[in-house]
Amino acid sequence: MVRRTESDWGGAARLEDACFADLARLIPAGDLLVLNTTRVRHARLLGRRPSGAPAEVLLIHPGTADTWVALGKPGSALRPGRRIHFAPQAWVETLEILADGNRLVRFVGISAAEAMQRYGQLPLPPYIDRAPDAVDEVRYQTVYAAAEGSVAAPTAGLHFTAALLERLRQAGVLIEGLDLQVGPGTFKPVEADDPRRHEMHPERYEIGPHLARAVERARAAGKRVWAVGTTVVRALESAALPDGSIRDGTAETRLLILPGYNFRVVDRLITNFHLPRSTLLMLVCAFADRNLILRAYRHAVAAKYRFYSYGDAMVII
Repeated sequence: MVRRTESDWGGAARLEDACFADLARLIPAGDLLVLNTTRVRHARLLGRRPSGAPAEVLLIHPGTADTWVALGKPGSALRPGRRIHFAPQAWVETLEILADGNRLVRFVGISAAEAMQRYGQLPLPPYIDRAPDAVDEVRYQTVYAAAEGSVAAPTAGLHFTAALLERLRQAGVLIEGLDLQVGPGTFKPVEADDPRRHEMHPERYEIGPHLARAVERARAAGKRVWAVGTTVVRALESAALPDGSIRDGTAETRLLILPGYNFRVVDRLITNFHLPRSTLLMLVCAFADRNLILRAYRHAVAAKYRFYSYGDAMVII
């Protein structure tokens, strides 16, 4: 689905149905396509409480001194001092409840890496009510995934194949990556009546100097920056300087993008269809126009497009 509003394309916004492979005709040579190269870790650990009742731990990111920040189900299983066992001599123990409700945990008798390798599962989105299977092991990672660190896939990137990326490169499209570690906050609905009061969970991102220089060169040449997914948008805009260039380095972002936001880096957006009352949908409405996006969503429903993580995508031009 494509939004076209450029004056040299007729001015008025319109929608177009297309296949994802048609992306190759939409991105001009010299434009910069930015990917999120994060890899989803096997962060969902299934174990049992001392009573024998089942419980699970979702590892979010490493803490300090061999600890991890985590969530658990049920929450009572991760009260301070309680354990979830993976084997008789291997367990995770809760040290404290953090201010945001997450838990600080440590592993005993087993390392976190070994626990994820032996007992971990891909943490599929909460609306997929089944255990991950062999297909998910391939399908829920992008073809360009690199360093592990996320609890959810950057789903706009799931549509790309190695062949399509090579076609884009051969056509003169510049392709660069960054790493934003997607956290569970991506699924947190906006419950406040005023979205500005919604608390964003921090997410770590890393932008290399090569990407920073590529953005600078694209700006100087009058080319466009294409973001593959809302995670790329948030990383680039968090690192943005007033002139539209970006800082390289590692940082955390809590950036909440709502309608009225002034985008400084991103010119084009490739994204999946998002849930109502989500920060992701609000970002998309900020990038385009709320009424136009709602019109596009109505069209998608009528045309039987698929929603959610394994669903279809839209391109906003």
